[in-house]
Amino acid sequence: MKGNLKIYFAGSIRGGRGNTERYRDIIRYLQEYGRVLTEHIGNEKLTAAGESAMTDREIFGRDLEWLESADVVVAEVTSPSLGVGFEIATALQLQKKILCLFHPGTGTRLSAMIAGCNGLVVKNCSTQAEIKSSIDLYFKAIL
Repeated sequence: MKGNLKIYFAGSIRGGRGNTERYRDIIRYLQEYGRVLTEHIGNEKLTAAGESAMTDREIFGRDLEWLESADVVVAEVTSPSLGVGFEIATALQLQKKILCLFHPGTGTRLSAMIAGCNGLVVKNCSTQAEIKSSIDLYFKAIL
């Protein structure tokens, strides 16, 4: 099934764009497993102001459709983000498979609502090699 998945990647936009390069690297790697529905999250031109060509309601509708159609959700949860938290909670309600990637040692603490949730797999990843390994192991387990 590798290469055929629909993957919803969640990463902070309005909560801060400090991890954009990390998002881009994760998205590129996820593309080996399938279509990343939210590849725009890794675009360095996307600022914390968000997408200006769409209204908030249009973004919500589009993203909810993508989330509902996704086979798996991968969330980068290092930057606290209301949107990412909402996406994860919605994915849980939709009974999606969810992998959360957290970069320890960045000065942020992972929310207990993420770290303590049995419905999520949370992996601490400091390097790109750890990210790739965590993704590979997770996808191997769910496929």
